[in-house]
Amino acid sequence: MNQQASQQDVVISVRELCNRFGSNEVHKNLDLDVYRREILGVVGGSGTGKSVLLRSIVGLIQPHSGVIKVFGKELQALSAEERSRVERRFGVLFQSGALFTSLTLEENVALPLIEHARLSRDDAEHLARVKLALVGLPASAATMVPAQLSGGMVKRASLARALALDPEVLFLDEPTAGLDPIGAAAFDRLIVTLRDALGFSVFLVTHDLDTLYSTCDRVAVLSKKRVLVEGPLETVESTDNPWIRDYFHGPRGRAAHRSRTTTNGVVE
Repeated sequence: MNQQASQQDVVISVRELCNRFGSNEVHKNLDLDVYRREILGVVGGSGTGKSVLLRSIVGLIQPHSGVIKVFGKELQALSAEERSRVERRFGVLFQSGALFTSLTLEENVALPLIEHARLSRDDAEHLARVKLALVGLPASAATMVPAQLSGGMVKRASLARALALDPEVLFLDEPTAGLDPIGAAAFDRLIVTLRDALGFSVFLVTHDLDTLYSTCDRVAVLSKKRVLVEGPLETVESTDNPWIRDYFHGPRGRAAHRSRTTTNGVVE
């Protein structure tokens, strides 16, 4: 992703964001942009506010101060109706999946189509089956409830629901957490394939180094309440910072880097 991207390429702009919970200040004057069609990985140590940043952008947390613009519109300045229209252009996959346990997968995915797109139940459920197939689930999964699924199937079903309204920005909060390495790698490939095919942007909160190396166009590192550095992995890796050295150049970081270079046909 070109660092000199035009303003038209910015789909999310965060400026001087401050988040406080009582006396605990999580973010202070945080700035960050997300560009069209990119996958942006957000990383940082425990307590740096990765998920808080995601929830601020999607409107689940009211920031203490700062400006968040999505598609050029400041969310806090919009009426409830206008804000709802903007938020329908988001898709969100939470770490737990957050599926309704009493509904089948087909019903889970159909629900936003019925509530927001005003489709009939039959049309919504037909489209829900299409979305479930899109994320690689078999047709038989449509009538299953979440308790009958493996962890990987729950992630894919949750992704299908996040894609129900054809979002322009997809938010993923630790999407590979709890998956085995094979399942996590398959999910990473799925995200890249869908981004390439459907053209959405991805805001990805993760601690998984393999996910960063296999999916992300840019990475933003949160530290000391703001973005310490952001850019392509090569730029971030070379930053002289103790946390970055430990994270990217420790044993797991080196293994993830070797895996990427081997996959790309480059052997160091």
